[in-house]
Amino acid sequence: MPPKHHICVCICTYKRPELLSRLLSKLEEQETEGFFDFSVVIADNDSAESARCTAEFCALQSKISISYYVEPEQNIALARNKAVRNAKGDFIGLVDDDEFPCNDWLLNLYKSQKKYGADGVLGPVKPHFEIAPPRWIIKGKLCERDSFDTGTPLTNPKYTRTGNAIFKKEIFKEGEIYFDPIYGRTGGEDTDFFRRMIEKGHTFIWCDEASVYETVTPERLKRVYFLKRALMRGFVNSKNASIFSFNVLKSFIAFVVYTSALPFLLPLGHHLFMKYLIKDCDHIGKLLGVFGINIIKERTL
Repeated sequence: MPPKHHICVCICTYKRPELLSRLLSKLEEQETEGFFDFSVVIADNDSAESARCTAEFCALQSKISISYYVEPEQNIALARNKAVRNAKGDFIGLVDDDEFPCNDWLLNLYKSQKKYGADGVLGPVKPHFEIAPPRWIIKGKLCERDSFDTGTPLTNPKYTRTGNAIFKKEIFKEGEIYFDPIYGRTGGEDTDFFRRMIEKGHTFIWCDEASVYETVTPERLKRVYFLKRALMRGFVNSKNASIFSFNVLKSFIAFVVYTSALPFLLPLGHHLFMKYLIKDCDHIGKLLGVFGINIIKERTL
């Protein structure tokens, strides 16, 4: 029998000990069918080490290896780099501390990687509501993300993220910057990472069976959360764009169209109004990003 592959699951956390505990307990239930074994690396991005007690308690109870590290500077990119640099094994898995996976999450990601030979595999992140959401959120599908058939190549960084992914360890070259700290306080470090990896020729595919569930807290059900997130997303996606590019022209046209349409959408339903107001804010953020104007200074919750 050939030796088993080893997957190291990397988790970045910041002041969410209860959610981290739930995630670690769900990882205990992961099925492997004997194809691989796995361990966990936690990077605490809180200088007060608020996750230490949770991590150490779970490590004592766990049948899998759990390692704990601290990145004292509050910067999600630095925390991701800390976790990846301390990961051991053949593959690196990434999941967020406010998420929890289905039992065959890692197994499905691993099988898809072996089947398609990709450098990385991503899966769906589905909403898990702590309280019943407002009707306009459900009707407008505002917490739902794009999904694809298993095996679909992901060539546009727009559809990539690190909340549910597995990578070959070898793509993380020694001495290179994995996640750029310049994005660490605004977000977008994962999109930038995938953009650079795709430009280098690395391949990423989708596995629709490898689901994780993201906790949607009451704070994330407010209108201001969606609008701030859209403004930040737009800023991050275009802050290096040329003012004369086609994408900037497209965003300007979309801004004019969406802003003009908003008064007519409101009578048709609040979900439609919010859906297109969010799209409008996304393009406003892109236009502001071209001039380096960031009105949202911190990443959203």
